[in-house]
Amino acid sequence: MRIALAQIRSGTDPSANLNLVEEYTRRAAATGAGLVLFPEATMCRFGVSLKPVAEPLDGPWATAVREIAAGAGVVVVAGMFTPSGDGRVTNTLLATGPGVAAHYHKIHLYDAYGFTESRTVAPGSEPVTIDVGGVRVGLTTCYDIRFPELYVELARRGAELLTVHASWGSGPGKLEQWTLLARARALDTTCVVAAVGQAYPGDEIAAQGPTGVGGSLVASATGEVLAAAGPEPELLVADLDLDAARRARDTIAVLRNRSDVAQWGKAESVG
Repeated sequence: MRIALAQIRSGTDPSANLNLVEEYTRRAAATGAGLVLFPEATMCRFGVSLKPVAEPLDGPWATAVREIAAGAGVVVVAGMFTPSGDGRVTNTLLATGPGVAAHYHKIHLYDAYGFTESRTVAPGSEPVTIDVGGVRVGLTTCYDIRFPELYVELARRGAELLTVHASWGSGPGKLEQWTLLARARALDTTCVVAAVGQAYPGDEIAAQGPTGVGGSLVASATGEVLAAAGPEPELLVADLDLDAARRARDTIAVLRNRSDVAQWGKAESVG
């Protein structure tokens, strides 16, 4: 399975960002990739009001992404913002292309490091998988990566590839955390993890919020970094050996050996 990670640098104009989706999708399709991953906030970067740019899933921005994916004959997953119905927006991944029509609303909101995403963004509640060329793919967004139980649940639902779409906050140690967390989620689940982030936007924009650090990567089911990007915009293409991932899942067996943690609190205390 060949995939592409489009590490772009989104701006505040959704139309201009749509041009990036078209350019990188075309380039990815030319390499033979069947799945193209774009970051969180592809539609519009953080650091500005999101409510004015949010559109429904049948709106013009999402419709244009569907047309791009259909024209290229590949599956595209890209971050956008949709109205939530309560005055906020939802942080949404749109997944579209041959045989795929789905979306995922980010479950874990980034109320950390002095940023309060929940003030303007409403949370999702349901894990989402898609099927791409016979491979089950689990979708996650940015801060989700700090919560391994979501990744385990996606693996339990049959996911072999887990994607993370981020606009990671910058700061001391943050890039290293991003890399470590992606590798850890691969080891937690014995799945391949493809983690795509926004390119670093420069110090001035980075100070406005979680606007990207670069460092997109693909981690094997045993946590090995198979491909990685630097801080600048880049199209990262990777060939996935899913047979090797299946062998790792059978050998390491963490999913099969996992205890039912939900029962621990119900056990009668002793002594």
